[in-house]
Amino acid sequence: MQTIKKIVKNSLTIYRMKKRENEFKKEIEASYKKLEQHRSLTKEQEKEVQDFYKSLIGKKVPLIWHKYFYSRTGHFTKEYVPIGIHHCEIIPRANDWRFLYAYNDKNITDLLFPGENVARSILKKMNDYYYFEGKPVSEKEAIELCANLKDVIIKPSRETQGRGVQLFSATDGVTDINGMTIAKLFEEYQHNFMIQRRVHQHKDLAALNPTSVNTLRVVSFRSGMEVLIVYSVIRIGRKGQVIDNQCAGGISTMVGPDGRLSKNAFGGYTTDNVPKTDTGIVLEGYQYPSYDKAIAFVKRLHMQLPFFNMIGWDVAIEENGDPILIEFNNNPQLSQSAFGSGYGKYTERIIRETWAEPHYNTRFPLMTDHVKPEEN
Repeated sequence: MQTIKKIVKNSLTIYRMKKRENEFKKEIEASYKKLEQHRSLTKEQEKEVQDFYKSLIGKKVPLIWHKYFYSRTGHFTKEYVPIGIHHCEIIPRANDWRFLYAYNDKNITDLLFPGENVARSILKKMNDYYYFEGKPVSEKEAIELCANLKDVIIKPSRETQGRGVQLFSATDGVTDINGMTIAKLFEEYQHNFMIQRRVHQHKDLAALNPTSVNTLRVVSFRSGMEVLIVYSVIRIGRKGQVIDNQCAGGISTMVGPDGRLSKNAFGGYTTDNVPKTDTGIVLEGYQYPSYDKAIAFVKRLHMQLPFFNMIGWDVAIEENGDPILIEFNNNPQLSQSAFGSGYGKYTERIIRETWAEPHYNTRFPLMTDHVKPEEN
């Protein structure tokens, strides 16, 4: 009986995985149609891609992903990674999803890294329980304690892509968000949220856009005792925006090993090859401050999370040049337009290593909701 149950469960998982991969394919096809320029692959390029993936995973892949990124960037490489492969095959093998739900709650991030420089919360609401500066309080106490705040960030603790992030101040229990009271604001954010003091970023990052904290998104991969830096991109907000995510109109560009920014940035589906920030700064060659410190910081943090081999990190640089962790994502998306590849020089290595591992989702459900063609 147990064997039959296992076969049925595995079959259902495979069905759901294939269904999700087809959904990803339909999404990218729709996104491809929105592009201003469309590039086709040559027969030689198609063969190069399929030979590469057949050698790694034993099957062909949909070419629409390579066409999409090639069209956006003008750069062809066989190493673009189809998002269906990334989210339905690689991540479930690289990361133990039995721990994903709990670790995905941003309210526990500071608890995971004691002694590290992590964005701290003034107030947390976790599963309807309030904690003010780490101490449990009643809802009435939480409202009173947050009656007077200046330039703080409120955000859902279980959302991604900048959804629900707002900057606000409060005086005598009334916020500057359309005159909403603190009590009403808490009601709007429901069961799980956090309030944090705004990070004061390094002047060189504020120069790119002063209204948003312009974070470094680093994707790292743990291979034994080594942490590989797959890529780094900087996310830059647009004029007047509080968040830097592409879904809010932000732009992203690659940061090279020397900490210098790439030539062009990418934003929404039709926002390609942006050479300057809204403040007029030319991206190419601009030096990201404390880049080496940020990379060392990420490598150190990754070694403290043994259940996840692939992680996306959002790091800011404070005024004094120290890196500070804003949040991490154990189901990271990829910034393939900005980066110009899937996993870069580690593409073959990462796919080979992960493909040999068991697929954790044969026992647990797929967690691929709200996934976009690229990291936002």
